[in-house]
Amino acid sequence: MKDILQELHDRRENARLGGGQRRIDSQHAKGKLTARERIELLLDEGSFEEYDTFVAHRCTDFGMEDNRPYGDGVVTGWGTINGRMVYVFSQDFTVLGGSVSATHAAKICKVMDMAMQNGAPIIGLNDSGGARIQEGVDALAGYAEIFQRNIMASGVIPQISVIMGPCAGGAVYSPAMTDFIFMVKDSSYMFVTGPDVVKTVTNEVVTAEELGGASTHTKKSSVADGAFENDVEALAEVRRLVDYLPLNNREKPPVRPFFDDVDRIETSLDTLIPENPNMPYDMKELIAKVADEGDFYEIQKDFAGNILTGFIRLEGQTVGVVANQPMVLAGCLDIDSSRKAARFVRFCDCFEIPILTLVDVPGFLPGTSQEYGGVIKHGAKLLFAYGEATVPKVTVITRKAYGGAYDVMASKHLRGDVNYAWPTAEIAVMGAKGATEIIHRADLGDAEKIAAHTAEYEDRFANPFVAAERGFIDEVIQPKSTRRRVSRAFAMLRGKQLTNPWKKHDNIPL
Repeated sequence: MKDILQELHDRRENARLGGGQRRIDSQHAKGKLTARERIELLLDEGSFEEYDTFVAHRCTDFGMEDNRPYGDGVVTGWGTINGRMVYVFSQDFTVLGGSVSATHAAKICKVMDMAMQNGAPIIGLNDSGGARIQEGVDALAGYAEIFQRNIMASGVIPQISVIMGPCAGGAVYSPAMTDFIFMVKDSSYMFVTGPDVVKTVTNEVVTAEELGGASTHTKKSSVADGAFENDVEALAEVRRLVDYLPLNNREKPPVRPFFDDVDRIETSLDTLIPENPNMPYDMKELIAKVADEGDFYEIQKDFAGNILTGFIRLEGQTVGVVANQPMVLAGCLDIDSSRKAARFVRFCDCFEIPILTLVDVPGFLPGTSQEYGGVIKHGAKLLFAYGEATVPKVTVITRKAYGGAYDVMASKHLRGDVNYAWPTAEIAVMGAKGATEIIHRADLGDAEKIAAHTAEYEDRFANPFVAAERGFIDEVIQPKSTRRRVSRAFAMLRGKQLTNPWKKHDNIPL
């Protein structure tokens, strides 16, 4: 018996070494952790249960039968994050470059199936050279099996991808279908075709970092939701995100103890809006002063800064926030901000996370680049996302809510549950100056008359009371009491039940 136990111990030690000490040292020299070190940091201490430790590939071509390391380049299993179950796979770059074989893919598929069956998030730590060329179509079949599970799991369990090394070719499409993608600066990159292929086909000279690095995907392409300085910070932030999310689509988000007074009055909010309607202010200040303990977990903060998305807690309960940011493009909606917010709203709706919308929007951004880029279709995505969402929706209009953008931003007409406005709100078809120049076109040559007409329009429409008269605004509230009013509104909506008409699925304007 002792001999058998010793053999088990030796085999496990062999599996834990992955590609060997030399390759582990090489990984560390690049500032990267190994697959197992990453799992240890991500999960609660001692909670990881590994599966398929001794799996090895079955390829016999190109001399591969002589190199069959245990684990086949990926560590899989489950554990807990702050006591809540998650499934995880971590690709091991020290074993055959973390390349995906048929058995490597089968290991990932097994934990994805278990995650769906048992209702827990799946977290993928990607660090792979791509498909294992020696296995040919078997490797491609393995990828497709993973893709299919990503599709089936979408909206059922949260899926989080962390890119911690290379992720190229077909491999990028698995993270692309997950809910959140995080990258590590300077050591991770994602692209469908690498710099060499790009140079051959288009004659463009570009580095891997420029083509698919963390900066590119967080600031330009919006493929990634966040980028962090190193592996340790990235994994700590993933742990923080998981704390906001439910385990699956049949559970409510977790409720955490909170130490912040629900009735807290923030008198500084009474002076947040500048006297000059064209002066910007920072919407993040309002978010921080409404949230429990001022904690805001922002998603995609480096992309489309004219809209803010992320998670806060109110009375210890997770709430998704979508807010126009007047500091960037005056808070206008455009193609990028509509896409960013629409995806976030749909995620919240999938997982029963209530949505708080903070509105200061002068309209959609005008210009040929926007029209040629399809702002009509992209703007409709956000409209569609809000309209189909059945979760509790609370809206606060702080200043401008003009034109179609007023409708889009979780208005009463899109089944907004509770719609508040500050006294500084202006709900109208357009700004006073533009409206006056259209209505009183005949007086355009007379500056005094135009000024008088503009003042008249402002008195009549540049306020929340016309909308309140019609019931489109439920209440005009004092800014300082926003936290209390919003918290109570969500508390009132906890028992909300609303279903959409039966359909196979919708046809959102993609």
